Amino acid sequence: MTGSGTTANRLRARWLGRVTFGEADALQRSLHSRSSDDYLLLLEHPHVYTLGSRASLENVLVPPASVGADLVHADRGGDVTYHGPGQLVGYPIVSLSEWRAGQRDVVAYVRLLEDVLIRTLLGFGVSAGRSPGYTGVWVGDEKIAAIGVRVAQGRTRHGFALNVDPDLAMFGNIVPCGIRDKGVTSLARLLGAPVEMHAVVDRVVEEFAAIFGHTDVERADVAWDGSAGDYRRGTAHTPLERRPEWMRVRARYDEGFREVRGWRRVSL
Repeated sequence: MTGSGTTANRLRARWLGRVTFGEADALQRSLHSRSSDDYLLLLEHPHVYTLGSRASLENVLVPPASVGADLVHADRGGDVTYHGPGQLVGYPIVSLSEWRAGQRDVVAYVRLLEDVLIRTLLGFGVSAGRSPGYTGVWVGDEKIAAIGVRVAQGRTRHGFALNVDPDLAMFGNIVPCGIRDKGVTSLARLLGAPVEMHAVVDRVVEEFAAIFGHTDVERADVAWDGSAGDYRRGTAHTPLERRPEWMRVRARYDEGFREVRGWRRVSL
């Protein structure tokens, strides 16, 4: 199904750094309603548990605030999941040509996202795949990437969460995706070594463009040192949790760009 996902050839890929769930949700809604361009927003969230449209509060095992996390409702499919530092979250806002042709197959779109992540992991030497009856990407009986999407008017929101090197103990406070008899793992755990987030970001962008048929990829990222531009021209990678407050990303949706404390911008 490579190349069957979108009508546009250009993909605007953005690494946004650490962004709250509320900001990212508002940004998605703005791009979904005000732009016809295809976007792939890549970021990390602060600790947060999100409840999908089929979520049960019984699957939240502890008060989220007791472990330093927020709890929010999301208008995506699925049950409860965790997002946090060390996890790569991807929000594609793309137009699906199949939907415009009247073929409204959300499952086909989800399978394409799974393909992106399976190929990304293979690039790091990890053989991952699907688990019968479940969405997401798995290594044996352990989930390494969750997927929850929403499609409206032929355009997508929400997306995927790939466990690069998150605190896996945070998943123990919930029943992830409502699945009680399977585990959760991460790329770093499988490799037995740290993994640079920017290397995973690069690979995801490459594989997403290939799977969805984008021949032109435009990158405009928040740099790993907190400035705007190509992070590969920035200083050495600073772990996100050690960045000072002024490096945090703030959104200005109506003006159509990302702003870092009012002085450095990443154009959307």
